[in-house]
Amino acid sequence: MQRTLLTKLTRWKTKGERKPLLIDGARQTGKTYLLQELFGASFNQVLRVDFLESPNMKEAFAASLSPDDLLTNIELLTGRVFNPETDLLILDEIGECERAVTSLKYFAEKAPHMFIAASGSNIGLLNSFPVGKVEQYNLQPLSFREFLVAANEPTLLKAFDNQVNSAAAHSKLMEKLTDYYFTGGMPEAVRTWYELAGDSILERVNAVSRIHRDLIAGYLRDFGKYSGKVDTSLIEAVFNAVPSQLSSVIDESVKRFKFKNVHERKSRYQELESAISWLEKCRLVLKNYPIEGMPRSPLAAYKKENRLKLFLIDVGLLNHMLGVSYKEIKQQGYEYKGYVAENFVQQELIALGVDPTFSWSDARAEIEFIASDQEGNIIPLEVKSGKRTRAKSLQSYIQKCQPIKTIKLTGTQGSGPLETTHLVYPLYFTEHAVREHLF
Repeated sequence: MQRTLLTKLTRWKTKGERKPLLIDGARQTGKTYLLQELFGASFNQVLRVDFLESPNMKEAFAASLSPDDLLTNIELLTGRVFNPETDLLILDEIGECERAVTSLKYFAEKAPHMFIAASGSNIGLLNSFPVGKVEQYNLQPLSFREFLVAANEPTLLKAFDNQVNSAAAHSKLMEKLTDYYFTGGMPEAVRTWYELAGDSILERVNAVSRIHRDLIAGYLRDFGKYSGKVDTSLIEAVFNAVPSQLSSVIDESVKRFKFKNVHERKSRYQELESAISWLEKCRLVLKNYPIEGMPRSPLAAYKKENRLKLFLIDVGLLNHMLGVSYKEIKQQGYEYKGYVAENFVQQELIALGVDPTFSWSDARAEIEFIASDQEGNIIPLEVKSGKRTRAKSLQSYIQKCQPIKTIKLTGTQGSGPLETTHLVYPLYFTEHAVREHLF
C-alpha cells in the first residue's frame, strides 16, 4: 500500500539540513505505517518511540532537551543504539508528551542533520507548538488514486494516470469508484477489501463493515479522552449530525450546516463552535465555506465562520454511519445521492492541499465548489453525481461571474481533450481536474 506523501518525505531526506518532520492526521489514517514501513525502508534502522504504547518513554524527556542527551536517554530506555547519521527516529503519538513536542525545536536548531520524524492524531489540540520549527504534513485517508494503487491492477492504474476516455475504462473506473464509496480510504478497510478479494462478496462487505464500526467506536472513545474543556456530548452530537445533515438532501447540493436541533440544549453557532473546532483539529470533519455574490481571490478573505458546510473525513465511514449497504451503493450508483459525490470531491481536494474549500450560492443557484488557480482566477467545480449533467446553477454562475473556464464533475465519461473552456470530467478524475486547472 503506497502513499503519495512518501515522495515529499523522500525529498526531505535528501536535504543537507532539515527540520523535524511532523505528520498530523486523524487516528488510523496510516501515519505509523507511512513513517515506519514505507519511509523507514530507506534507512539503515528505524527507532520508534510510541508515547501512547509506552508512557515510560516520557522519562527520556523529563530533564535536558538537548538532542544528544535525549538520544542517550532513548538508547538507555530502549536498549538500542541509534546512529544519527543513518537512522530514523520516530516519535509516535507525540501529543501524549508535551516535552517531546517542545524538543522538536531543539532538534531543528541544534541537530538539523538528524532524521527526526513525529506523528500524532491530536496535534491540533496541543497547548503549545514549535511554530516554524517543523516540516508539517497532514495525512488524509487514501485518495482514489491510492485506492487504485492498492488494487494492484497495473492496466487500470495506467488508464487512470493517462486519463483514458473510453467506454471500457469508464466502466472499470466507475466500478472502482463505487467500491471506494463503500470502503472509503481508511487503510485497514482498504487492505481488508483487497486481501479478501478471493472470498465471497458478503464476507468482504461484512469484514469492512466491522472495521468501520470499530473505527467509529474508537473515535467516540477519543471524544471522552481528549475533549479537555469541550463538552464531550456536544462533540458527539455534532459528529453524528454531519452524516444526517448531509443525507437530508437528495438531488440538490449539500446545504449549510444547521445548528438547530444538533443538541437538545444548544442551537446557535457560538454554542457549537468549540465542538466543531475540536472535530476539525482532530481531522474528523472537513470545512467548506459558502461565498455569496461575486467571488474574488483570496477566497478566505470573504468566508464567515458561522456559515459553513461540514463533510466527514471519509466517504466509507459516512455510508457506514448512515447504514447504507454495499448492495444499495452498487445498484443505485448514487445517481440521486449527490452528497456522497460531494463528500468524495471534498476529500480529493483536501488530499491535494486545497484546505479549506469554498462553494458559491446566489438566490437559488449553488455551485458545490469554487477555487482559485495560480493567477487568482476563480474556477467553479460543479458536482453532478449521475448522468444528468445539465445544470441551471452553472449557467447562472457563468452569467453572473463570467469565469475563464468551468469544470463539471459527473458520472459520465467527460468531454474529452478538445474542450478547453467548459470542461466535463468523470468524478473519478477529480484529482486530474484539480491538478491541471488549479495548480
